[in-house]
Amino acid sequence: MPDLRFQSEPPRHTDVPRPRRAEGQWSFGYTEPLNKNEQSKKDDDPLHVRDRIVHIYSKRGFDSIDPADLRGRFRWMGLYTQRKPGIDGGKTAVLEEEELDDRFFMMRVRSDGALLGAPQLHALGSISTDFARGTADISDRENIQYHWIEIENVPEIWERLDAVGMTSLEACGDSPRPFLGSPVAGVAADEIIDATPALQEIKRRYIGDPAFSNLPRKFKTSASGHPSHDAVPGINDVSFVGTVHPEHGPGFDLWVGGGLSVNPRFAEKLGVWIPLDEVPDAWAGVAGIFRDYGYRRLRSKARLKFLVADWGVAKFREVLENEYLGKKLVDCPSPEPTLRGADHVGVHPQKDGKFYIGAAPVVGRVNGEILTGLGDLVERYGAAGVRLTAHQKLVVIGVAEADVEAVVAGLGELGLETEPSNWRRLTMACTGIEFCKLAIVDTKDRARSLVAELEERIPDLDTPITINVNGCPNACARTQVADFGLKGQLVLDDHGNQVEGFQVHLGGSIGFEGEVADNFGRKLRAHKVTSVALGDYVTTVVRNYLVDRSSSAETFAQWVARAEEVLLYGDKQLDPA
Repeated sequence: MPDLRFQSEPPRHTDVPRPRRAEGQWSFGYTEPLNKNEQSKKDDDPLHVRDRIVHIYSKRGFDSIDPADLRGRFRWMGLYTQRKPGIDGGKTAVLEEEELDDRFFMMRVRSDGALLGAPQLHALGSISTDFARGTADISDRENIQYHWIEIENVPEIWERLDAVGMTSLEACGDSPRPFLGSPVAGVAADEIIDATPALQEIKRRYIGDPAFSNLPRKFKTSASGHPSHDAVPGINDVSFVGTVHPEHGPGFDLWVGGGLSVNPRFAEKLGVWIPLDEVPDAWAGVAGIFRDYGYRRLRSKARLKFLVADWGVAKFREVLENEYLGKKLVDCPSPEPTLRGADHVGVHPQKDGKFYIGAAPVVGRVNGEILTGLGDLVERYGAAGVRLTAHQKLVVIGVAEADVEAVVAGLGELGLETEPSNWRRLTMACTGIEFCKLAIVDTKDRARSLVAELEERIPDLDTPITINVNGCPNACARTQVADFGLKGQLVLDDHGNQVEGFQVHLGGSIGFEGEVADNFGRKLRAHKVTSVALGDYVTTVVRNYLVDRSSSAETFAQWVARAEEVLLYGDKQLDPA
């Protein structure tokens, strides 16, 4: 695989036509940076900033930090400055980044689908308690995110993470972001193949490798052999999806070029079979294509999905095989769409006779006390550990049958329900304006109060309905693939005042929902709802669905696809009688 990072005249690939317009693609000789982000990465490999944090910035304090490190290279260490308190959403797009910066950081810690035992959980809990004012969120990328981190404490936090085999390295930045894996890898009775060894090997080989520390933008990975597609493969840059070849047996299909944000696109399926031990090489091949051919001129076009859209899947596969793998991939039909990706909440038997228990915090919000308590619970009952999920949940693995009731009770004492309501189970939210410099509206607190409202108004819903709440257009909470996708923006209330609100997407899904598969839902033209009126709006639309659906088998997504607009806008409420 070519390493083109520091060559002034990289070798040009002859089998791919040179583009008419320079997009900063290294493979065609366009090595001069075309924006400030590319210049910063060329000036110094962001991986070098760790030493400056440890030896300089943590000792001299926040004011000593080079702005190019603070607002750029720190991200490769999993650090972003958080939003300064008191700045409303109307100023998000107006103020310069330095005006939005607080003197504290968000720190993102990778889990990469790994099993977190008692030592890991205790370390995570202690970091929250000692350095993050008790904050901790489980993100939908299976990370732990802290807030209120001070630069002076970062080296000790890293020491605690290092001691238990965890890291924040390349948790952000133009790098291989944290991996999604199956929360029940290796234990689920219906698992096709366990992807854990491949994820571990990718992490060992390539995280922190300078050959992959300067990608055009973020690069998101998913690998799961569970048939429910529980690591949301359709919306990642690269996904390895469990499949079975009629002759070779279990392995992985390869999907590329998925992603959401303002230009959502589902991944293309290559229709191949890759054995477990060749997954890391295939991952490096896809990442290498992105590094060498990816568009670097405009940040808005610098994701792999744009290259895949321009090339098409056949050309992408050809380049991968010929230039990066040096061999042909084995053909195999891609797995069919599945039912909505499992979150594994509840009590389930493992293939070894033990049980795994999935529990739901509200919109992923936990704290140091909960993380420490989870460690105590794992230790007390001899469980294997805890995994985080792509749906802001957690799963306790390896619980003996005799201990199931006690572990369920212990989780409940920590505020983690194993039989949650639909609304608690299926509502997600991004960080929002509380800490995020890109956000326009509050999300976490609004989503938590929305859950409480809906539990009171529609307590016994007989069908799953998802709500994803996002603070800006970037879709960190996957707004386009939820039944209710709520994108934060400022709107006018009935009195003409500018207030927090949401643009509404309805009926989106990942996977198969009745006759609806992998769709971005229905965006209601010019329809926005204020944050204050959100509970009334969701209640009205859900009740309209319950009255108007053709049968209990018709999903919300199916109904949205055919419903009259007046029922979706919430202007009319059907009489259940």
